Amino acid sequence: MTDGVERARSLLDAAVRTLRDAGVGDEALGEYVEPKAVLGIRRDPVIRSLGRVWRVGALLLGSSADTAGGVWATGRITRVTEAGRSQFVSVSAEVRRAYRAAAAKGHFEPGDTVNHGATPIPVDGSLVGSPGVLFVEDGTPLVRWSPTAGAAVPLAEYLDDRVGLLVDPPRGATD
Repeated sequence: MTDGVERARSLLDAAVRTLRDAGVGDEALGEYVEPKAVLGIRRDPVIRSLGRVWRVGALLLGSSADTAGGVWATGRITRVTEAGRSQFVSVSAEVRRAYRAAAAKGHFEPGDTVNHGATPIPVDGSLVGSPGVLFVEDGTPLVRWSPTAGAAVPLAEYLDDRVGLLVDPPRGATD
């Protein structure tokens, strides 16, 4: 591994320790699954649990035994609530309703936040020159808000800021 990749791993591990030591609440990580039909009978989609993570802006950091050491690019976020009935208000509203229904079928706790559609980020040599949200350039680990965002910030500054907000949120942010 290059120095930049080792530095990224060290910074990510330190962020996880800080979040764990501060007792910051985590969120669910899931995978949206459309089951195959059995004997011609369609089954409803479900979001299957993959473990727990902390959402740190554009990154998800593993917080449970299932996800320890893992890093993902944030995908979709769904709150586990009653899905309600279809009202065909808009396509986006119906998509959100379908995700809520799939999360409920995945046996997540009511009110929990489920991150799904997240892309795993291997913290290895593939970070060098990567087009993703986390990458290494000129030996420096950097992060951008999305793969299409041009601007990037050093990972150390990004984690200091984002983890700091989770550990010590501004007054009124959690009320």
